[in-house]
Amino acid sequence: MIQSWRFSALAVLLCWLKFALGNEQVVLSENAKLSNETLLWGPYRPNLYFGVRPRIPKSLTTGLLWAKVDSFTEVQNNFRHTCEQHEGMAGYGWDEYDVRLGGRQTIHDAGNMVDITTEFVKIPGGLHGGSWAVRIKGTPRENAPDHLMTSMIFYAAMEGFGNLQVSNEPDDLGVEGSVRMEGSSNELGDFSLEVTEGLETNVHPPPSHKSFASKPLDRTIVSSLQVEDANIWQAKALLFQHMKTEVDQMIELYGNENAPPPWQIFTIANNIQEGNMHFVQKVFDGAFEFDVVFSSGSAPEPVTSEVISGAIKSATELFSERFSKVLAPKAPFNKPKYRTFAHSMFSNLIGGIGYFYGDAVVDRSYAPEYEEENEGFWEETAEARQRQGAVKLEGPAELYTSIPSRPFFPRGFLWDEGFHLIPIADWDMDVTLDIVKSWFNLIDEDGWIGREQILGQEARSKVPQEFQVQYPHYANPPTLFLIFNALIDKLQDSASSMDSSDPLESIRSAHLQNPETAKSYLRDLYPLLKRHYFWFRKTQWGDIKSYDREAFSTKEAYRWRGRTPQHILTSGLDDYPRPQPPHPGELHTDLISWMGMMTRSMRRIAETIGETDDMKEFQGYEKAIIRNIDDLHWNKKAQTYCDATIDDYEESVHVCHKGYISIFPFLTGLLPADSPRLGAILDLISDPEEMWSPYGLRSLSKSSPNYGTGENYWRSPVWMNINYLAVKSLLDLSQSIGPHQQRASQLYTSLRTNLVDTVFREWERTGFAWEQYNPETGEGQRTQHFTGWTSLVVKIMAMPEVQAGAKVRDEL
Repeated sequence: MIQSWRFSALAVLLCWLKFALGNEQVVLSENAKLSNETLLWGPYRPNLYFGVRPRIPKSLTTGLLWAKVDSFTEVQNNFRHTCEQHEGMAGYGWDEYDVRLGGRQTIHDAGNMVDITTEFVKIPGGLHGGSWAVRIKGTPRENAPDHLMTSMIFYAAMEGFGNLQVSNEPDDLGVEGSVRMEGSSNELGDFSLEVTEGLETNVHPPPSHKSFASKPLDRTIVSSLQVEDANIWQAKALLFQHMKTEVDQMIELYGNENAPPPWQIFTIANNIQEGNMHFVQKVFDGAFEFDVVFSSGSAPEPVTSEVISGAIKSATELFSERFSKVLAPKAPFNKPKYRTFAHSMFSNLIGGIGYFYGDAVVDRSYAPEYEEENEGFWEETAEARQRQGAVKLEGPAELYTSIPSRPFFPRGFLWDEGFHLIPIADWDMDVTLDIVKSWFNLIDEDGWIGREQILGQEARSKVPQEFQVQYPHYANPPTLFLIFNALIDKLQDSASSMDSSDPLESIRSAHLQNPETAKSYLRDLYPLLKRHYFWFRKTQWGDIKSYDREAFSTKEAYRWRGRTPQHILTSGLDDYPRPQPPHPGELHTDLISWMGMMTRSMRRIAETIGETDDMKEFQGYEKAIIRNIDDLHWNKKAQTYCDATIDDYEESVHVCHKGYISIFPFLTGLLPADSPRLGAILDLISDPEEMWSPYGLRSLSKSSPNYGTGENYWRSPVWMNINYLAVKSLLDLSQSIGPHQQRASQLYTSLRTNLVDTVFREWERTGFAWEQYNPETGEGQRTQHFTGWTSLVVKIMAMPEVQAGAKVRDEL
């Protein structure tokens, strides 16, 4: 039976909300308060294997480091802290995770011969977002020695105003029992942080050197530092710097010939004093377990070991129950092995949500070269970027977002985020809309949102300097508008049901249970959405009139800015082949398709909130865009959609590179079921010599001379985000009466199966989800632990099994 005792106080408030219908503002404000309290804490430092912080700038921050300490030569390379690629891991990530409850993460550290488990849970209660705890376990792997020496170091630091001190009495020999810290800040109130001694079965290294007498390893070592806020994120470097002093002193004291064993020598100093950063070190021999407990001073009950155990059990049961109702894999994937896989993929997506705060590097020179109006513009813009006269730090800003990859892309990416939120919207619409709002809060006065959010020095440490600068004329696919469509679809779906067994359902689905709450959210955001929409129209326009192009509308054409001969990074499709050389008269199929989707979304939003005049305006834009997609981009001879450019005779011509670009009007839902273009699009999709592969749709046609060339980033590999759009569009087509219904059903079934099998097989083989998949072998490649949009496989598994010609309920 699920233990719902944890939510008793919360449940009372939620019940009260249901009766507060007479005051909508009370409902909205109280719901927002409750939602924020359940979201305040989390492992919001996803770049670390484990690090907890609140959604508050300059506050308490924590982290975990560990290493196998049986060798003098390997220890420095053995220490884990930040997630890194190819660091000797046999896989790692969340087995199950709910952003409001917590979950279990397993780290298969083959290099250190230990499996680390972190069971993080939240305990509601009090006035400051409740309490939390993490149970940390270590289990030697099969190939580990009989005496595996593991050093575990937990640290806590207080940034900004506030204080954090160790309350144990200083002892030169170390701390016996639990280590306790006490702190306070305006936002968190009074709190305590306890690192427990752990299980009685924990074993520590025995005395094997006379140094043990002055630093017995059956005690916990605590060292306090005073560190500038700007340097706290460099915990590993600070630890090494501090530890080196201890190592040098031991070598000087005992000499190289009689040096202590590595598990004794690689320790911190016993030095409890005033400071704002405290390292807590435990050294274990074999398996171990201990807890770290944060207790809010306003919590009604203390957090005990029994409470933690109950919370862990409850979180597991609630996660499993909710998943089976919301995202359960459907046939033929309704088997236990796929359920475990789906749990992991989704948990790593939602467990990758982070809170980021800091400044960003922006070029606001508005150099005229950035208009990209002249032939050879890419050379002019390169020279303008080199000047960097107006490059400066802006902010600080804050962002609550999920991320593409913990080891390689641990920050917010604008076009990735819309894809990330598609499965999350099914799980928790409230947190989804919270994330969307966080992104739109970054908008500037012109309507620009930076496509890559590199906030603060910690984030910049993962990015080469030449890619750190953001440019206010650079766009990115507006995928967040997919989420507004999802919200409106769910509001209009009378068959949509709530999970009555989930004690947090009233928070998760507040915007769906009360349509006025959703409309209020959209009204608040609407001015920002309009500003962003018209920024797109102003900055990414394409030229029709100058080249006498014939089209239904003389205004609806679009061109990505940020073009070079090799890339359009702003498009998201980076090295996908484009017209050569670049020309200011280019028109891009993918961008006008995104604009069509965005315009349709704006039209639906305006209609939902009663902005009738705006709705009619967007309706006009939408019609013109759809007409112009055919007029400007359809190539009758090639029977495909193509980019356009200007030739040597100043004539508009198509440049056709068959692949993802060619099917964008279909991917973005702009083609009706009876479109005369659909037959050719389905031919292209299904042809093994073009886009079809046994592992998913290729990004570029196999028949293209550019296939697999150059960087080969978007020139052959299978990408899950675009394949998801294809599966979704095929499903929609299979449900719509028309000439292609039966064929769409067959393609949907085959593509869905191929995609799931590809990602599952590689996850099972390597322990990781991957950024992309090889179209010839199905092997995962590029970035490992890419649990962003590759997690859309969970959504694909949850789609229905379709019989040819059968009509089923629509799935987002």
